[in-house]
Amino acid sequence: MKRIILFAFICINIFSCLAMQPVDAQGVQNAGQNLGAVGTSAGVGGDSTSVSTLVGTFINVALSMVGIIFLGLMVYAGILWMTARGEEEQVKKAQKIIYACIIGLFITVSAYAITAFITSRPEFGGSGQ
Repeated sequence: MKRIILFAFICINIFSCLAMQPVDAQGVQNAGQNLGAVGTSAGVGGDSTSVSTLVGTFINVALSMVGIIFLGLMVYAGILWMTARGEEEQVKKAQKIIYACIIGLFITVSAYAITAFITSRPEFGGSGQ
């Protein structure tokens, strides 16, 4: 039964790949202008090279990295706890890591909120929206 399902799945995939038709791109001549307009309206183009914008971008990237580290430590602590097999010392170590991660996450989210608030202020170069 599994072979029949696998064979049918492969046949459907091959048929769908063979049934594809090439398409021609329409209106490629002014694609650069359209992309520039979209970027400017999204706040990416234009004078986004101001010092406050660059600092805000750097802080957002750094805080995102801290979030990734938080996720990794939480996964590590969870695996450590699950593989403790009743060893109290390993469970306590995992709990300490989880508590430290939660405190760190709170500090990181607070820093991100403060950064987002300050960089959105018009007097600091933000849009004020």
